Amino acid sequence: MNLRTSITAKLFLSVLAACATVLLVQTLTFRISFQRDFLDYLNDQGSASMARLMPRLAAAYQQRGSWAFLESDGTAWVELMRPQGDFDEITRNLSIADQTGALMRTGLLDTRLQRIAGNFRVSASSMRQAVIVDGRTVGWLAMLPFQEMMSINDARFLEKQRRVWAIIGVASLAIIALLTFFLTRPLLRRVRTLAGATHRLAAGNYASRIEVGPLDELGTLAQDFNRMAGALERNEGARRALMADISHELRTPLTVMLAELEAVQDGIRQPGPQSLHALHQEMTRLGKLIDDLHDLALTDIGALACQRVPVDLATILRSALDGIDERRQAKDLQLVVQIAAVPLIILGDERRLHQLFANLFENTLRYTDHGAQVHVACLRSADAVTILVEDSGPGVPEDKLARLFERFYRVESSRNRASGGSGLGLAICRNIAEAHEGRISASTSPLGGLRISVVLALALAAA
Repeated sequence: MNLRTSITAKLFLSVLAACATVLLVQTLTFRISFQRDFLDYLNDQGSASMARLMPRLAAAYQQRGSWAFLESDGTAWVELMRPQGDFDEITRNLSIADQTGALMRTGLLDTRLQRIAGNFRVSASSMRQAVIVDGRTVGWLAMLPFQEMMSINDARFLEKQRRVWAIIGVASLAIIALLTFFLTRPLLRRVRTLAGATHRLAAGNYASRIEVGPLDELGTLAQDFNRMAGALERNEGARRALMADISHELRTPLTVMLAELEAVQDGIRQPGPQSLHALHQEMTRLGKLIDDLHDLALTDIGALACQRVPVDLATILRSALDGIDERRQAKDLQLVVQIAAVPLIILGDERRLHQLFANLFENTLRYTDHGAQVHVACLRSADAVTILVEDSGPGVPEDKLARLFERFYRVESSRNRASGGSGLGLAICRNIAEAHEGRISASTSPLGGLRISVVLALALAAA
């Protein structure tokens, strides 16, 4: 719960902080632009107005020899500062600085920077330009900066603008917060759904699934999660089935041996060749099952020892067929073999390949009806050889073919436990074929039964 709250808070605050930062930057930029750029613009225009007055001030000083006339005549300064020309020309040429009272902010300082005339607030710290007559400074024309002369109404206007911007900022933040909340709710809901499903999956609920929704990054993640959950569910089912099958397969021979031994101990049966033969058969069956489990475990983890050396596949096939010849004849199976007379050289492990084909032939021998047909053929191509092992029945339903190579899987209707198999042979065959970079598959045989195809690369093609 803390994790989900943290994600929600972090996402909400991150978006809100980003928007608030943008708004703050805009506000500061506006204030800096207004105070620095606009006011500096007005002050620069005031300086330009001062420059235009300089020739007039210099001429007045040169004509009178001093500034005494300004001290004795209060109207002289006003006349000196008054724009020259007719009214229409004056109004056309007035700058913004003049229109905002630049002349009213102007005053005259003597060489000691003491006020002579004009605005009473001008001083050495004001904007000023030297009045030069005959190469010497005779005074200073000074002007108060615009911001120092703002009227009460001007100050109120600026303060009102600041309040408006503050209100706009607060309202914008509120709108941003609401939009962030409503826009991130669907995203956060999907994240919380994914987190909840992950917790359920970690707790062992492998049936947990997520609605995919839009195929964005989270949708793709949901698809991957569902595939992972499906794989874990199948693996868990296979694990439970494997444990049940292993316990069943191990219990059967142990139960038979225990019954035989108890019968001997109780005096019901006397120790003899018959009882010893029965115990030997069950021990052999148990040993074969343990060997199959060991081989399957090794092939599953890729630790099965395979020495890839050139071997003749035709020789291995004939040897594996010889191993079941006696039992094939006892079951009256009609065997048709089509193996090339020339060597079929592949890179592989002779012992493991013999195990592969022995398991295939054992599977055919065990599950094929008495008197059925069995065909074994090799089909060579330019770079590979295909081994076909097929029988005349019983067949396997189409929907069951893909599962034949699963461990302990049997088609109960026709190839069942009564035949004595552990259900591991074909799984081991698949792993051995894959260890040799080959492939194995099952399909329906034209003879009416099952066809197993094994494809392996020829050594020349591999080279």
